[in-house]
Amino acid sequence: MYKYTIEGSKNINGTVKISGSKNASLPLLVASILTDEPVTLHNVPDLVDVQVLINILEPLGKKVDFKNNTTVIISQNGKSDEAPYKLVKKMRGSIIVLGPLLAKRKHCKVSYPGGCAFGPRPIDLHLKGMEALGAKIDITAGYIDATVKDNLIGADINLSGKNGPTVLGTDNVMMAATLAKGTTIIRNAAREPECTNLAELLKAMGAKIEGIGTSTLTIEGVENLKGVEFEVIPDRIETGTFLAMAAAGRGKLKLENTNPEHLTYVLDLLSSIGCDIKTTKSTIEIDASNKELKPFEIETLPYPGFPTDLQAIFTTLACTIKGSSKIKETIYPDRFSNVPELIRMGADIELFEPSIIVNGGNKLSGADVQASDLRAGAALVIAGAVADGVTDLHRIYHIERGYEDFVNKLNKINIKTTKEKDDIL
Repeated sequence: MYKYTIEGSKNINGTVKISGSKNASLPLLVASILTDEPVTLHNVPDLVDVQVLINILEPLGKKVDFKNNTTVIISQNGKSDEAPYKLVKKMRGSIIVLGPLLAKRKHCKVSYPGGCAFGPRPIDLHLKGMEALGAKIDITAGYIDATVKDNLIGADINLSGKNGPTVLGTDNVMMAATLAKGTTIIRNAAREPECTNLAELLKAMGAKIEGIGTSTLTIEGVENLKGVEFEVIPDRIETGTFLAMAAAGRGKLKLENTNPEHLTYVLDLLSSIGCDIKTTKSTIEIDASNKELKPFEIETLPYPGFPTDLQAIFTTLACTIKGSSKIKETIYPDRFSNVPELIRMGADIELFEPSIIVNGGNKLSGADVQASDLRAGAALVIAGAVADGVTDLHRIYHIERGYEDFVNKLNKINIKTTKEKDDIL
C-alpha cells in the first residue's frame, strides 16, 4: 500500500497537460472485440483501470501492445468467451464486454462487476437491452451467462433508468446493435462525450449509426466491422479536477490538450462565482488569484448538466468559499464518503441526503485521511493542496485508477506531493 503526502500550497500556478479520457478509453478498447482486424487507439491514459481491461481482453483473444499512450490491438487464436471474477471484480465498467461478445461470438460468460464502492449501480438496463435484442440471459453463481441462437435482432429499446440514462448501458447496447440483424433504436440514450466518442469510433469501423450526440440513436446492423486508427478524447473529469484545484487554491492554471465544449456547464459555473476563464479549441485558462469567490448551488445531472464525477471535487472548492453552498446528488444519492474526511480537516458540512450544505470559509488543516473511491480521493488531494500543514492521504490506489501521472502533475504546479510506502494501511 502507498500514500500521498501533500504539503499545502500558497501558489498553485502553471500548466497541466490533460490526459486522454479514462471513461472513453475503456469502451473504445472493448469495441476491438467487434472486429478481427487491428485497432489502434491514441491518447490512451496509462492507468490501473486501462491495464485491468487489457488483462480482460487478452484471454478473450486480443493481443494488446500498449506504449506511449497508444494501444495496438490485434486478434489471436485461443479465444475464450469468459470474463472471470478475478479480473472483473476490480472494475465495474468491465460489464461492457457483454454486448460485443454476444454480437461477435454469440455467447459470453461475464462475472458481476466491481469498482468504486458508492451506492448500488444495478446493471438491469444492460441485461434488459441484451434481452430485447434476442439474447437469453441466465444468472448463476455470480456470473451472467448470455447466449443468442443465430444473430441478435434489432429492437426498439428505452434505456431510461431511475436516475436518468445509463452511460455504460448505452455503450453496451450500441456495440451489440452494430452487428445485429435489422434496425435498433435506443431511446433515452446517454449523451455524454464518452458515448459520442464510442459512436464515432464505431462509425469509423463501418457501423451505421444516426443521431450521435442526441438521446435517440438509430443503428442499422452490418455484417462485419473493420479495423481503425482513432484518438481518445481528453478527460473532462481530470480537466474539471484541475479547474476546481485552481479555484480552491486561488491559483492560476493553463490546461492543455482538453476540450472546453465538454465542460460548458462547469466553465459557466466557475465564471459565475468569480473566476476568470479563457478558452481556445483545446486549452482552458483559469485565474482565481486574489478573487473573492461566491458560494454556489449545483445539482448533478446527466450530460450536459453538472457531472456526478465532479460533485465531491467541487465540494472541496465550496469549503474554501465564505458562505453556504448547496450541492445535490441526483445520480448516486449515497456519494458523500468524502464528507467525513473533509470534516476531519476542519470543514463545516451538513448532510441531508441526497444533498449537503457546505458552510465555507473555515481554513482546512492537514490531517490523516483516506480515499474511499476515485473521485472522493481526488477531492481530498485538493483539500490537502489548499490546507495548512501536511496531509497524509491513504488508500491512493483508488485515485490511481483514474489520474495519470498525478504526482508529477501536482508537483509541476507547486503542490509538493510525494508517493510513499504506507505504514498505516
